[in-house]
Amino acid sequence: MKITDENVVQQIILKNEQTIPYLIQNYGGLLHSIIRQYLKGNQQDTEECLADVITSIWFHIDSFDSRKNEFKQWIAAIAKYRAIDYIRKTEKTKRQVSKFEFDEHFYHQSTLKPSGIDLTAILSELSDTERAIFEKYYVEGVPSNEIAEEYNVKQSWVHNKLSRGRKKLKTLLLKDGV
Repeated sequence: MKITDENVVQQIILKNEQTIPYLIQNYGGLLHSIIRQYLKGNQQDTEECLADVITSIWFHIDSFDSRKNEFKQWIAAIAKYRAIDYIRKTEKTKRQVSKFEFDEHFYHQSTLKPSGIDLTAILSELSDTERAIFEKYYVEGVPSNEIAEEYNVKQSWVHNKLSRGRKKLKTLLLKDGV
C-alpha cells in the first residue's frame, strides 16, 4: 500500500516499516530543523536525537489524537521535547564528568604531587564533621553507606556533606590560584 499524508498515522499503527523512510523523507527536514534549534551545531547529537524522535513516534503513535492537533504538529512537539530532554541529559553528564575531574584532580594533587598546597590547612577550613566525612570517603576510601551507618544518618546526608565540602574546597583552591 502506498503511504500518503492521509494514511501515515494508520500505517504507523499497523507497524508498516515502510512508513519510517516516508517519515524521514517527508518530515525529516522539519524535525531536523527543530532539533537543530535546540542542539546547536553538534551533528552527531542532532542525528541521534532525530533517531529518538522517530522511535518515539513509532512507539507512541497510540497517544496521537487527530481531534487535538495535526500529525505534523504532534511530531514537531515530540521533536522539541526530545531535544530539550537531550540537552538535559548532556548537561547532567557534563556535570558528572566535571565533578569526577575535580575529585580526580584533588586526589592526584593531594597524593601524587605535593605542589605547595597544605592539605591539612585546606581541610581545616571544613567543619569537623565535614572534614571527618571527607577524609573517610576520599582518603580512607570508606563507602558512603558505611559512613552513614557510623553517623546514624541517611546516605543522602553523607553525599550532601561531601558535595558541600567539595564546593568549599573548590572555592578555596580557586581563590588561592591552584
